[in-house]
Amino acid sequence: MVQHELFTKDTNVQIYFADPQPPWQRGTNENTNGLIRQYFPKGIDFNQVPLRELKRVQKLLNTRPRQTLDWKTPEEAFAKLLGISAVGV
Repeated sequence: MVQHELFTKDTNVQIYFADPQPPWQRGTNENTNGLIRQYFPKGIDFNQVPLRELKRVQKLLNTRPRQTLDWKTPEEAFAKLLGISAVGV
């Protein structure tokens, strides 16, 4: 993120940069990768996957409750952050 300092200044949101190798520094990211692998095997060429299928899996993952979000869905958590109603709720 090239302009992370400006972003932090404008939003008061701190940016954390994980070290390149340790997966334990990116737990949610690693968990999400595992969820994606349930639908798409490692090494798949996403350029060969129809956009419709990508959107279908995106919807499934964004409407799946997550423990790290206090059992809210990513869609619900994001909507709450924006102060709007979640689409699928």
